[in-house]
Amino acid sequence: MALWGLGGVVAVSLLAGATVCATSGCSTIGYYAQSATGHLNLVEASKPVTQWLADPATSPALKQRLMLSQQIRDFAVSDLGEPDNASYRRYADLGRTAAVWNVVAAPEFSLEPKTWCFAVVGCVGYRGYYDQARADARADELRMQGLDVAVYPVPAYSTLGRLPTGGWLADPLLNTFIDYPEGELARLVFHELAHQIAFAPGDTDFNESFASAVEKIGVERWLAGRAGPDARAQSARSEARRADFRELTDAYRVRFAALYASSASDAEKRAGKADLLARLRADYATMNATRWNGYGGYDDWFARANNAALGVLASYTSLVPGFERLFEREGRDFTRFYAEVRRIASLPPADRRAALER
Repeated sequence: MALWGLGGVVAVSLLAGATVCATSGCSTIGYYAQSATGHLNLVEASKPVTQWLADPATSPALKQRLMLSQQIRDFAVSDLGEPDNASYRRYADLGRTAAVWNVVAAPEFSLEPKTWCFAVVGCVGYRGYYDQARADARADELRMQGLDVAVYPVPAYSTLGRLPTGGWLADPLLNTFIDYPEGELARLVFHELAHQIAFAPGDTDFNESFASAVEKIGVERWLAGRAGPDARAQSARSEARRADFRELTDAYRVRFAALYASSASDAEKRAGKADLLARLRADYATMNATRWNGYGGYDDWFARANNAALGVLASYTSLVPGFERLFEREGRDFTRFYAEVRRIASLPPADRRAALER
């Protein structure tokens, strides 16, 4: 499953791959070349939604989804105060199942992802590749270093509004997510647009939790006021599974962290890690059979679960409660809320956490 199914979409900035290397930790120029070429190929494949709708060759099913996407996009502006630009006003069929594939790595006895540092966006805990074979090859290199590695498909990413958003370079709709259920499609659009509002370089937890909070508030409003009963029921089922997933993985992250912080020997930690992974998968199997009626959308994640997969999850949810409290404190007014988030984003990292806790 894509990470979107876990509650959020990874925002893989083009700038994280295409800007000039700013630190000695950056990798070869080939990585930047594939990022720049990959993004340009993606946007060049896109056409305005209006052209797709006017084209008699466009299937009725795709036209219906594109019209829905534009209703969601309009709602993002009118009801959530998100940017009114060309983002998600174009559509491209990439002929593949993901926009990019992310590679995440973590040490054998830690849930803290390895980071890579870039100009503009700072340090991030993943690297995105437009070709799955390249991602898999990089993953193999990291495994040879003794790291736990996860490779997962990402259906969409944000260029953070750092490229011209008024024309063909704007972030497009993609075949990789256009067929998502109504509530999930709305979540994705609201989440990715939020990255254009506020961004703290190098602070993935802050950036993703903010976008996840906007997505959560936004989809609740969309479902309540615009969606039909079937879409609301489907979204409720998805959200229930998402909540179950978070509860289970949060509990195990605590257990893994305690094991790794203990005074046990490496051999004991290795055995304890294997035991925890086996118990995690067993608990998931029980939950799936008793609560989810055999739903398979999370099967691949649990089959591949490791430190890297567990570590990346926290980025999307850890600070969401703080942003929700901030939204309430600002009178549920999006203009005031966004202004305060931008102010907090400009603070030093430790001060950001304190501001969200106040």
